[in-house]
Amino acid sequence: MVKASIVPGEVKQFAAQASDWWDPNGPEAMLHKLNPVRLKYVRDQIDQHWQVDECSRTPLAGKTALDVGCGAGLLAEPLARLGAKVTGIDAAPELIAVAQDHARAGGLDIDYRAGELAELEGQFDLITCMEVIEHVADPAAFVGTLGQRLAPSGLLILSTPNATSWSRLLMITLGEGLGSIPKGTHDFERFISPDRMKILLSGAGLKCLDVEGIAWSPARGLHLSDDVRLNYLVSAVRQ
Repeated sequence: MVKASIVPGEVKQFAAQASDWWDPNGPEAMLHKLNPVRLKYVRDQIDQHWQVDECSRTPLAGKTALDVGCGAGLLAEPLARLGAKVTGIDAAPELIAVAQDHARAGGLDIDYRAGELAELEGQFDLITCMEVIEHVADPAAFVGTLGQRLAPSGLLILSTPNATSWSRLLMITLGEGLGSIPKGTHDFERFISPDRMKILLSGAGLKCLDVEGIAWSPARGLHLSDDVRLNYLVSAVRQ
């Protein structure tokens, strides 16, 4: 992450979950439920951006991908299986150690690094940054650095909770209150609305291509939707 954006308390919060990160029934169970929804969106955006055959199993072959705030690799590993040369970066060394071990056990070659985004060199065809921006101190600087790391014809995809009473109710009051999300994970004051996100992207020289919600219902669970009140994904390119 950007040096000015790292919040030590946030890093410590996630590092404490490192050993159980890959347990679908553990403290990060909600991330395991979110991951397939994110992946569907990521795949759709990849197919559209690069005009890829939607039946291809390796649409990212020959391309580089960077997963920012990669945790223990829940998204980085699928990106590698889609054919990308993947780099994953996270501020918590404990999570990177778990990610490295898990990738090695699965026979995946992923370049995991513990540290700050600002210290990372090079540019990437695809950058993903899921549920990270709401945990940094300076979102504008953070998005600016994401833009610097994006290749000229690259694609950036982010996800984050919306700044609504609905997201506060489901994610903090109920999610953290009932234990389905580790207590202290979220600070509502850091949540970002889609309109503010578009301003942040524009300020970084990026153009928002698409906004899609991640909604929840008792019948369908978490799913892609036009309803952005709870959580949403955005895709962007250089202007």
